[in-house]
Amino acid sequence: MTRAALPPLRSAPWWGGVALTLGVAYGAGHAADFLGVTLLGFEKSPVSAIMMGIVIGMVVGNTVPLPKGVVAGIRFCATTVLRVGIMLLGIRLSLVSAGANALLALPFVVVAITVGLSTVGFLGRGMGLSRRLSGLIAVGTSICGATAIVATAPVIEADEAEVSYAVACITVFGLAAMFFYPILGHFLFADDPALAGLFLGTSIHETAQVAGAGMMYQAQYAAPQALDVATVTKLVRNLTMVVLIPLVGVLYGSRAPAGGAPARKRLLSLVPWFIVGFALMSALRSLGDAGPRPFGIFEKEQWGVAVVFLQTGAERFLLVAMSAVGLTSMLAGIRRIGAKPFALGLFAALVVGGVSLLLISVFGSALARGIAG
Repeated sequence: MTRAALPPLRSAPWWGGVALTLGVAYGAGHAADFLGVTLLGFEKSPVSAIMMGIVIGMVVGNTVPLPKGVVAGIRFCATTVLRVGIMLLGIRLSLVSAGANALLALPFVVVAITVGLSTVGFLGRGMGLSRRLSGLIAVGTSICGATAIVATAPVIEADEAEVSYAVACITVFGLAAMFFYPILGHFLFADDPALAGLFLGTSIHETAQVAGAGMMYQAQYAAPQALDVATVTKLVRNLTMVVLIPLVGVLYGSRAPAGGAPARKRLLSLVPWFIVGFALMSALRSLGDAGPRPFGIFEKEQWGVAVVFLQTGAERFLLVAMSAVGLTSMLAGIRRIGAKPFALGLFAALVVGGVSLLLISVFGSALARGIAG
C-alpha cells in the first residue's frame, strides 16, 4: 500500500496529533506536581493535572498553527479517547451505586432541561435570533453540548453558520463553568461531595467538560464521589436526547423524523455507546465484588488490583482527552459568535446553572437521604 493510499487514521500527521496530545498530558502531570509540591510545598499537589492539561493545551493550540491532519489526531483524543475513559469510569461504581446516583440525578435533570429549553428558546426569539439558532443554543446548554447541537441541527434544518455559532457558545461558557463551578460547588456543598457532583453534572454543558470538572474536584478536594455522581448525572442528561431531540423538532417548527424503522434507527443512534459501556463496567464491578472469589479465578486482592488498574486507566484516558480539549479550544471563535448569540449563550448558562443550584440546595440533601434509606 502506498503512502497516498493509507487511511487517514494511519497518516503521519494524525499520529503527530496523538503524540502532541500525549505530550501535553505528560507535561501537565509534571507541571501540576511542580506547582503543588516543589513550589507550594504540599505533600500531594492540590493543582489538578486536568486543569494544567487544558491550560497548556489552550496555550499551544492558540499560539501554534497546527496542520489539518494533526488536528484530526487531536480530535480523536478529544472524542474516542474521552469516551473510552468515561466507559472505564464505570468500574468505580457497582450497578446499585450507579442506579442510586441516576435516581438522584433524574428529577434535577428533568427540571433543569425543561427550564432551559423553554426560557432560552423564548428569549432567543425575543432577541431577534432565528428559531433554529435559539433552539440549538437551548439544547446545547440544557442537554449535552455539541453532541446535542449536531444531532438536532438536521431535525430543525439549521444551517452551518447556526451550528457553528451554537457550538462556539457552548464551548466558551462550558469551559468557563468547568474551571469555576468546582470552586463554587465546594464552597456551597463542602460537606456533601455528592451534591457538588450533582451540580457539576446538571449545569455544565459538554460531557468532556463535566468529566474535567469532576476530575478537578476529585484532585483538589480529595472527593472521588463528586466525580462519580457528576459522571452518572451527565450520562442521564445524554440519554434524554432520545426523547427530547424529536420533541425539539416539533417545538421549533421543523420536520421531525418520519415514523417507521428509519426513525427508530436514528433514535437508537442517539444512545452513546460509552453509556452502554459504562453500565457494563458497573456490572463487571458488581459481579466481581459479589463473591469471595471473583469470577471463580481471582483472589480478592488480585481483583482489587485489577479494579485500581482500570480506575487509573480511566483517569489517564481522561487526562489525555482533556489535554486534547484544550488544544482544540480556539479563542478566536469568541469573536465570530456576535453579541446576541453570545448574550443568549451566557443567559442560557446562567439559567441552567442557577436552576440546578437552587434545586439542589433546597431538595438535594433530602432526596439523597431518601434514596439511601
